[in-house]
Amino acid sequence: MTEKNLIKKIHSHTAEQTLDLGKQIGQTVSSQFSIALKGDLGAGKTTLVQGLAKGLGVNDGYYITSPTFNIMNEYPAKNFRLCHLDLYRLGSADELEYIGFDDIMGTDAVIVVEWPGFLEEMQFKFDLEIKFEFDGNYNRIISLFPSGQPGINLVSKLFYKYE
Repeated sequence: MTEKNLIKKIHSHTAEQTLDLGKQIGQTVSSQFSIALKGDLGAGKTTLVQGLAKGLGVNDGYYITSPTFNIMNEYPAKNFRLCHLDLYRLGSADELEYIGFDDIMGTDAVIVVEWPGFLEEMQFKFDLEIKFEFDGNYNRIISLFPSGQPGINLVSKLFYKYE
């Protein structure tokens, strides 16, 4: 994504603020949706997904963790399935077939992918790319890059009170 596609840049000073942003995104999703998460280890990607799960209505009995070793975790939510993938450990795009990526596609899926490079190589179109960086004081700078009307609509509805 290029800087011209950027719609929002958010400064998150705490994990709770990142969690809150994820919750808002989850509450705003109204149809099948896909999100690419980019950022270094420890940048807040999984924290955002934990908030997203809350916003989507995933039962509090599920502990949302990074699927680093499982590759994919799936959680039932109120109106959707939350499919959280971490492709960091894949060796090639061909391995997506073996983990059943095509099987998770569906009208009831909200797909969130950490380390989405292989999907991007296959020209998979994400509705939203979220990039995590740190400023000089180790606050998170979270940049939102929507792609297509569903992504633009979602981002335009977000109200983030921690600017």
